[in-house]
Amino acid sequence: MSQAIDYSIFMAREADGTARMSLAVDGIDSAACISDIENGVLTLPGVVKARLNYSTHRLTVEWNGEGAPDELVRRLEDMGYRAHPFAGRAEELEARHAQWLLRCLGVAGFGMMNIMLLSVSVWAGNVTDITPETRDLFHWISALIALPCGAYAGQPFFRSALRALRTRSLNMDVPISLGVLLALGMSVMETVLHQEHAYFDSAIMLLFFLLAGRYLDHEARRRTRAVAGNLAALRGEMAQRIEADGTPVFVPVQALKTGDRILVAAGERLGADGVVDGGLSSLDEALITGETLPRAVKTGDAVYAGSLNGAGTLTVRVTAGGEGTLIDDVQRLLDGALTQRAGYVRLADRVARLYAPVVHATALLSMIGWLIYGLGLHGSVMIAVAVLIITCPCALALAVPAVQVVATGRLFRAGLLVNAGDMLERLAGVDTVVFDKTGTLTLPEPALRLPAGADADLVGLAARLAQSSRHPLAAALARHAEGPAFETVEEVAGAGVRTTLDGAELRLGSLAFCETTLPADLPPTATPIAVRHGARVLVIGLEQALRADAAQVVEALKARGLDVRILSGDRYGPVEAVASALGISHYSATMRPADKIAELERLKAAGHKVLMVGDGLNDAPALAAANVSLSPASGVAVTQAQADAVFIGQRLAPVRIAVDGARVAARLMRQNLGIAVLYNFIAVPLAISGYVTPLVAALAMSGSSIIVTLNAMRAARPGREDRAPAEDTAPAASVEAHA
Repeated sequence: MSQAIDYSIFMAREADGTARMSLAVDGIDSAACISDIENGVLTLPGVVKARLNYSTHRLTVEWNGEGAPDELVRRLEDMGYRAHPFAGRAEELEARHAQWLLRCLGVAGFGMMNIMLLSVSVWAGNVTDITPETRDLFHWISALIALPCGAYAGQPFFRSALRALRTRSLNMDVPISLGVLLALGMSVMETVLHQEHAYFDSAIMLLFFLLAGRYLDHEARRRTRAVAGNLAALRGEMAQRIEADGTPVFVPVQALKTGDRILVAAGERLGADGVVDGGLSSLDEALITGETLPRAVKTGDAVYAGSLNGAGTLTVRVTAGGEGTLIDDVQRLLDGALTQRAGYVRLADRVARLYAPVVHATALLSMIGWLIYGLGLHGSVMIAVAVLIITCPCALALAVPAVQVVATGRLFRAGLLVNAGDMLERLAGVDTVVFDKTGTLTLPEPALRLPAGADADLVGLAARLAQSSRHPLAAALARHAEGPAFETVEEVAGAGVRTTLDGAELRLGSLAFCETTLPADLPPTATPIAVRHGARVLVIGLEQALRADAAQVVEALKARGLDVRILSGDRYGPVEAVASALGISHYSATMRPADKIAELERLKAAGHKVLMVGDGLNDAPALAAANVSLSPASGVAVTQAQADAVFIGQRLAPVRIAVDGARVAARLMRQNLGIAVLYNFIAVPLAISGYVTPLVAALAMSGSSIIVTLNAMRAARPGREDRAPAEDTAPAASVEAHA
């Protein structure tokens, strides 16, 4: 129990007297819980800030020095939520919640199948020779199965409905819960009165199908949270801090403070932000900037936690340690962006806010009207129940999910893996597409740029020698090796590798190491790597190649009325070259995560709906801040976790297919909701007039659900451009001659 935990030990106190604590909150099942929890917590004495991350279920609370954390936990419990210290508990809580939903689904499935067997016998007997005693027996057996199954399996909806009512709001779970409870209660009443029809099967069947959808949605969000919660692990757990006597000592990265000096060996990740105090090396900053090519660093250069050190050993003076690193800044930006995006209200929930009170009021007024007319309590209640059953939001609840399932299958066949259930709704409304450059518009692996008439034998020797180097540029070259690696190779830190072949020294590395200069015909966007064998020398350029269909996709997006832009952390030259090649007029370079978010917020403030496409760690907050986001499968895990969908392969076409598919899906969703509303306009007056029995109401409700499901199937039709031409399926050439 929460009272057995001393929550004060999990509080962090700042120098200005404020206190902060993070809790994992159990019981969150919709975006409406965000305002419920945050507003409830802010009423506590001393609380100055409360922010709930919907994706990780992490609640961060700040005090001004007053108040106790136990009061916070009690307040959450009074509101129907349970809280635990965040560290180590979030994934455990989510796993337990998934198991609970699965048990509820299993109980509903068991009850539905057994009750349906009894119901079929009753339906057949009502038109043949079943006796009233036998029918009553079957109804009572159905009740013994349905009531405990409904009480257990309906808990996810009942609890959500109670929380919504507690905050004086309505969500889709309110009419679902009321419909299920009234159907069960009315069925018991009909059984007691020896009537022909009971509706235990309909109530449990509705629970089963809705639970199946809720479990699948929860599992998708749980996988996202499991990856997003491990962002800080990118910088490693331990670092070598250099003590006053010069001895390196392993310490946790959380213990590093400003001014500490750390030793970073070759192949290690930096545990803190800092400035190089000594040594030469190159850093792979793909996780930080998204740039696949390494950055050479020397004394005085700024470096960031999470960067992977190359062949050299570095001494770094810490400028930001603990929770103040760039990675932690990215996490905080990510939390804030996810919190804002979680405020999006799904189309079905928006309709439910108006739909639910109207339906409930109609049923109540129908009962009161018939009582005044003199029909009697039983007859009046039966008409009110018929109104509720015929307007049960089964069609409304299926209107959007059915389209989502079918459209998601279409996108899957086109190479898109959808992570968020409401992605299609948000994507349909975008008017601006923002691309990252490196790894998104370009291929994740750099391509070789060879000068005209390049010595093919020397290129082959360079590729073989590159197999013995750990440098990322060498790794790109080594992929083209057609022979074995050399046996005796010496690596010179920060310079390159060398060996002896046929009595002459063979070198691969920097221009200075190979004693040559930068050729005039090398493209300015390419990074040079030199190779020398005796008197022969060659400079090879490496740069990102555009995805094969990037130009066609950008042109297609423009043709659909979308404004296409580039926001990149790369240098200005390469960004300008890509923008020019693709005909994109709006582009920005050298952007940090906060800069990208600021630009997206500016676009959103101007009324634009933004689709962000990116692959690097620096893109993760921007992906969360955008209205909707996509990431290539080659992106880092954290970035894929924040994206609403991930596309596979080396083509950019899935981005265009996603936009087209979302627009079709949104149109079908609106049609389905219109069908559900039109059905109610026709059916409700008949039910109020007493012309519809509960059985006919149940059949009509099922019929409306079938209609919206059949309409949703139209989302499976592929567009004319969904299938890529066979010649476009091959990756772009990785070795190109440069004249």
